[in-house]
Formats: sequence, C-alpha cells, structure tokens
Amino acid sequence: MALSGLDIYKLLPKTNCKKCGSPTCLAFSMKLAMKKATLDECPDISQEARKALEESSRPPIALIKFGSGENIIETGGETVLFRHEKTFYHQTAIAISVEDTLADAEFLARIKKIDQISFERVGQHITIDMIALVNKSLSGEKFLSALDKILSNSNKPVILSTPDPKTMEMALKKCADKRPLAHAASSANLKEMCAAVKPHKVPLAIKADTLEELDKLSHEAGALGMQELALDPGFENLHKSLNDLTQIRRLSLKRNWRPFGFPVIMFVKNTDKYQAVIEASVFIAKYAGIIVLDSMEDDVLLPIVTMRQNIYTDPQKPVTVEPKLYKFGSPDKNSPVMVTTNFSLTFYTVSPEIEASGQSAYLLVTDSEGMSVLTAWAAEKFTPEIISDTMKKIELENVVSHKKIIIPGYVAVLSGKLEDVSGWNVLVGPKEATGIPKYLKEVWK
Repeated sequence: MALSGLDIYKLLPKTNCKKCGSPTCLAFSMKLAMKKATLDECPDISQEARKALEESSRPPIALIKFGSGENIIETGGETVLFRHEKTFYHQTAIAISVEDTLADAEFLARIKKIDQISFERVGQHITIDMIALVNKSLSGEKFLSALDKILSNSNKPVILSTPDPKTMEMALKKCADKRPLAHAASSANLKEMCAAVKPHKVPLAIKADTLEELDKLSHEAGALGMQELALDPGFENLHKSLNDLTQIRRLSLKRNWRPFGFPVIMFVKNTDKYQAVIEASVFIAKYAGIIVLDSMEDDVLLPIVTMRQNIYTDPQKPVTVEPKLYKFGSPDKNSPVMVTTNFSLTFYTVSPEIEASGQSAYLLVTDSEGMSVLTAWAAEKFTPEIISDTMKKIELENVVSHKKIIIPGYVAVLSGKLEDVSGWNVLVGPKEATGIPKYLKEVWK
C-alpha cells in the first residue's frame, strides 16, 4: 500500500538539509507522496529506508517488459478494476503459438504469416505482438532448432513454452538479450526452472490449476529470487477462468496481495473459432495481460484486436486524426469540399463513403478536440467561427474556385452564420455518412 506523506517523512533523515531542492524533509516527503519527486534526490537516505519506500511504492500489479529495441511489449502496471475509475494503460499483448512439431516449410510459413498480419482501424495500425514457441515434441533439440528459425526470421518478442528446465536454459542462452517470457514453472519443476531462468534476468511464468497453488508457487518463486513473474491459472472452463482472473485482480489491487501482483497469461486453444473469439474477448476485458491464440484467421483476429482497441482506448482521450484538408481521388478547383470534425470514428465513417461515391473531393477536418459532429456542436467546438478560421488557415480559397462548402446535415443550423463569417455559399449535406455518395452524384453541382 502506498505511504502517505507523513509515513514517508518518518523514514527520511529529518535534517532539512535542502540538498533535494525542497525547504524541508516534510516538504520533500509530500512531493514523494504525490510522485513529484524521486528518492534519488535525497542523498542522505538510509538503505533500509530506501528499501521500505521502494517496496511501498511498487505498483500493485508489476509492470513487465518483453522484447528488445523497437519491439518492446509492456504488460501489467494497472491500478484499477474498472476503466472508468481511471484508465487502463498497458493493453493485453496478443501472441500466436507455433509448435515445434511442424514441418520446416509449414513452420516458416506460419512465422512469416504472423509477421504479416496487420489491420488498420480508425487510423491505428494493429499487428500481432508476440510469437509463442510451444515445445509440443518435448524434444530439446527440436525446440532449439525451431527457436533458431524464429530468431532468424522474425523480430517479434518470444514466449518460450517448455516444461523442461534444461531446454529452457539452453534456449535462453540463445535469446536472453531479446527478453523472452519463460513459460512455465510448476510445482513439479519450480526450483529447477528458477535456477535456469534467474541468471538470464528474464520474466518467468508460473502455472497452476488452482489459485491456492498459484499463490504458493508465487511465494516460492519470490523466495528463490524471481522478481518478474507472470501468472498462468490454466483453463478448465470459461466460468472458472473469469472467476480466477477477477479474483487475482481484486486481491492484488484491493488487498495488495503481492503474490498475485503480476500480469496474467492465458492460452486460448478452442478449435471452434466463435468460442475462441468469445474466450479471448473475455480474457481481454477481465483481465489478462497476455493471451496466446492458435488461430491466424482474420475472422478470429479482427474482432479480438477490435475488442482490445476499444477496451484500451482512454474514453477521456478520444482517438483523433490530424486537422487538415484531405484529398480523395484527384480533386481540382471544381471539386466539392465537405467539412467534419477530427474524431477518428467520424473521419473513418465519412471517408469510405466519399471514396465510394467515385467522385474526387476534399474533406476539411477541423480541430474539435476529438468530439463527434453533434457533440462538438453542443460543446461549441464545431462552430461557424472555428470552421471559417480553419478555411482561412489552409487558404481554402486558393484550393477551389467555387466558394462552396458542404456541412453535415445534423448541423444545418450553422449554415446562415457560417455564410456570414466566411463569405462562402454553405450547402447542407446528408445527415448520415451513407447518404454522401448519392448527394455528391445527384445534388452537388
């Protein structure tokens, strides 16, 4: 549990030396409590006090990092049960499994396809985060050979899933610098697996079938010096998994139960694609840090990554596009100009309809602070003055010669005032984006 300013003050030297830049130790302790200062700013703090303060300031769910260079994945570090309480910061990492029993050509093709999986949604580029290498053969030689192929053909972070500590140790010698996740230690191999993983300073996943056993293994792994853990509660049925993940999150946040204060990894192995989507979506919402999928089909992955994007988009910070003049087709001085707000969902609803019309056009996007058309109008973020200022800023009069601009039908009330402040002829477009193709073909002249 985080300490108050007075609790922190009791652990400080109380010399009021001002070396930290604060006038007193009490003032410095208040800054620490508000996270506006760091312990490193106090040169005289004792090691005992430092250890106590660092332990108390550790987040209830540890932040774990995988990968290296430009391919670093972060998971954990969350502080709330529900997104509306604050926000969720580190989205669930999605991995796709690759088994070491696959023939070479099939194995390489699967890796290549994982690297190429890509979706574009509301302006965001979405890919698969990790590759999970599964030691299905139980052969160390096959596992290491498969790992070599992954390291040679992909830069994605790796999950090494093998029950054999010796195989794990040899695998980590090949790729510890890439910060893989070692999966998984169990009651049968915990000491040996910790001994294999600890020297390489990579995270270790521990696996158990019950929360009681998982709690025990986490205690033991901590006693063996493992600081970075992931928790695998296994999968019996969706109801039990939902309960387990919720209990792990509640205990770590509400009771500050350190053995459960780590990200959770879940494997989705259902061969029914619809059930696989349901299970993965439940785990993303409640509260997996990593999910491992077997399927690479678009109709499985797209709803899953969409669910993740929706859950981990901060509702207080809408996804936006850059306010500017966008071109569709090959517009010229006679092409229509439409206007909308910079809310991504609005932009990516309007854009396909303009393209579908088959007519070249301009779309003027104003800065509405990420609000939709009606919301921005109600909040006075989409006003005649703002639209007119945007038109002048980009010198729209030099782009087209007709001085006509089309506003969304839902804000037809803006037309008169916009004509007054801009001097342009304002046309009222359709209320719904689906009406744009018909409008441009039949109404625009």
